[in-house]
Parts: sequence; structure tokens; C-alpha cells
Amino acid sequence: MKSRSMLIKNALVLATMDGAGREIKGGDVYIEGPEIKKVGRNLKVHADTVIDARNCVVLPGFVNTHHHLYQTLTRNLPAAQDSKLFDWLLYLYDIWARITPGDVYDSTQVGLGELLLTGCTTSSDHLYLFPEKGSAHFIDTQIEAARELGMRFHATRGSMSRGRSKGGLPPDSVVQSENFIMKDCERLVRKFHDAKDFAMTRVALAPCSPFSVTTELLKLTAEMAKSWGVRMHTHLAETRDEEDFCRKLFKMRPLEYMESVGWVSEGNAWFAHCVYINEAEAKKMGRTRTGVAHCPCSNLRLGSGIAPVRMFLDHKVPVGLAVDGSASNDSSDMLGEIRQCMLVHRVKSGVESMPARDAFALATRGGASVLGRTDIGSIEPGKAADIAVFDVSGLDFAGSKADPLASLLFCGASHRTKYTIVNGKVVVKEGRLVNVDEFKLAERADKAAARLLRGK
Repeated sequence: MKSRSMLIKNALVLATMDGAGREIKGGDVYIEGPEIKKVGRNLKVHADTVIDARNCVVLPGFVNTHHHLYQTLTRNLPAAQDSKLFDWLLYLYDIWARITPGDVYDSTQVGLGELLLTGCTTSSDHLYLFPEKGSAHFIDTQIEAARELGMRFHATRGSMSRGRSKGGLPPDSVVQSENFIMKDCERLVRKFHDAKDFAMTRVALAPCSPFSVTTELLKLTAEMAKSWGVRMHTHLAETRDEEDFCRKLFKMRPLEYMESVGWVSEGNAWFAHCVYINEAEAKKMGRTRTGVAHCPCSNLRLGSGIAPVRMFLDHKVPVGLAVDGSASNDSSDMLGEIRQCMLVHRVKSGVESMPARDAFALATRGGASVLGRTDIGSIEPGKAADIAVFDVSGLDFAGSKADPLASLLFCGASHRTKYTIVNGKVVVKEGRLVNVDEFKLAERADKAAARLLRGK
């Protein structure tokens, strides 16, 4: 049976984001099933579905390389609005400890839905918090929620094994033993990880951070990730407090510590944040293909700093963009994250250091590289049909058509797509989610958030 086909035609600008960096005026994309088959102008093909992208900018779907989806239920809490990272965590850990499987499902759909609506087609998530009761299938629940939405999803089995009684930050009620963690990691990898091209679900191993897990867990993770053929992820070098913690406890800087436990050599690890990385460390990360999930909004919101992304790129470090947790952003707006990236590095490293097209490259090809994927991140034949279509015909874009692609970052009052397509299927149509009622979802999430805050 022939796969269903789709033609996206007449794009104002089709930005392929491939190695050639093509931008095609009046561009078309022809799709069969999950795969892009043809890219060009005036394609003479028949398609089952035709999307007229007149007055639209068409891009590869964005790739979000770090998130904490459960945090969508604790956005914008007054007591944590003006806190730095460690104080922010200490306040929120006790609220998060009350999260239920239903909360995980709804919060996952809220965050992923917002990402889809803003052009993101692939997202990872870092769920590391497992209360003693009811958390055995949190990751399974997330994967089910992502599948209902139709989003490409990299679940990471997070973990915390160093509670407050052992000198860590999290309460002991949400930490687990190394043995229990690794058994569940193996279960999830065997059940869900799909290494094939166009895979909708992959699994990575993700101990939370140097200040919430033991050295033994980090070493075990490195060994088993290599054995199972999966990637590794954690937070690193996010704040000066973390650097001080590592120097005091381990007598090493954060990256040096992670290298000592086998995380900086195989090219299968990526770290969130990396704000406090020096040039010698960046060179090492480039040589070992150790990736960075850059989270500009979160780093600004918590006052953590600005990661040296231009230095990373100069030293061939794989860099992708990420919205981070929705309690530290407090949004899952991927296009907004790209804009923030473009702007903040003009302060960090000069006004010419982050052109709009470089920011888009981080959000597409860069994110694909960080997640270890060669089948997404660009619009070209043979790649997965993950595509974002943005309408730039409105008043908020008037006067900006000299460069429609850059106008998405410099202009615009709404970051919603007109269409978002994942694996050849439309999941956002005319600015609304196709597979989930977003109004009912928001209502459920608000009720769950109120219950968590009340403590009941």
C-alpha cells in the first residue's frame, strides 16, 4: 500500500537548514509517509494533502534538547520568582514530591503541546524526581502522553541518589538506590528505545546533577550507557554554587569530575547549561564531541549567567537549544528561546556573534547533533518530515519582508505556527493542536497545580 503523501507549496521562504544553507523563495516540499522525498520549486507531483504556504516561512522542526516537563505545574510561583538555583530547588523539591502519575501525564502534554505550537517537533525530557509512592511508571506515562500528541520524544530516565542525609540537596523521600535506578533504566531501554531512523521514541540515562547523585551512580551510568548503546545526560556547570560544591566535595571542577567518572570520552553525552566552562574545557568537549543543551531563558531567569556559546562553536562543540524546565523559564516557547539566544549573545560576545541564522541552526541541526540524530534537523530528501510553518502575513510583520526568515526572531507578536508536521503527520493546524483539546488540558493542569501548591 502506498504511503500517504503531502505537498507543502509556495513558501515565501523555505529554509532547508541543510549543509548548503539553502533558502528557496516559492519553495515546495514533497513528503511520502514519514519521509521527505523532494525539495525545490514548482514540484510537479500529486499529493493526497496539499498545504499552501503562501506568505509563510517554512523551517525544519526545532529540536529541544533539555526540559523538565513536570514543572509546567509549578510555573510562576511567587515564592520562587526571585530565587537563584539552589534556593529555588530547595523550595520546589517538597512541592514536586507530591506529584502523581496523572500530574505527570498532564504536565507532559502541556509542555510538549506548547513546544509543538511554537515549531518544535522533537523534545527530550529530564524527569529525575521519583517520590516513594506511585512513581514506578512515570517515564512510561510520559511516553504515552507524547505518543498521543504525536511528538518525537527522547525520554531520559533521570535519577537522584544523594539526598540531604548524604550531603545532597534533594529530600531523601525522592531519592533512590543505585541498584534500583539501574534496573529501571535497563527496563526502559529494552521496552522503549528505538535506534532506527525516524524513531519516535528514544531513551537516554540521566542522573540529575553532581550535587544530587553519587559518584558510583555516575560511573555505573557511563558503563551501562555504553553497553546498551544509549546516550547520557545531566546538568553541569550551571552556577558558581555548583562549581564551589564540586571543588569542596570532589576537589575538581565540574567537567573534570565528569571526566573522572567516564562521561567525557565516548561522544555519547550531553550536558545542560555549561555556563561556567573555560576555554581549555571547551576544547576538550569539542575533541570528544560532548554536547551542550544551551538554555538562555532559564539561565537569565535564575540569574545563573550566560553560557559561552560562541566559544563552544569555535571549538566544534555540539550545541543545541533548550527551553529547560517550565518552573525556571517559565515557558516552553521554542521560537521565543531562539530569539533569546540571538539577543543574549550580542551582549555576551558582541552584536555580530549570533546572527538569526546561526540561532536557527542551533535549534535545528545543532539540536539533532546533540541528541545523536542524523535523520532530523533539516529539510532535504531522506530526512524525517518534521516541519514548522509560520505565517508572517500579519500586521506584526509588516515592513519586515526584506528578510522573512529573520523576521521570525526580530518581529512578531505570536510565536505559534500555522502548521507543525511530525513524521509526515499534521499535529498543529491553523495554530491549534490536532490530537488534544488544549483548553481542557489547560483546565486539568490548573487544577493539578492548585492541588500541588495546597499540599493535598
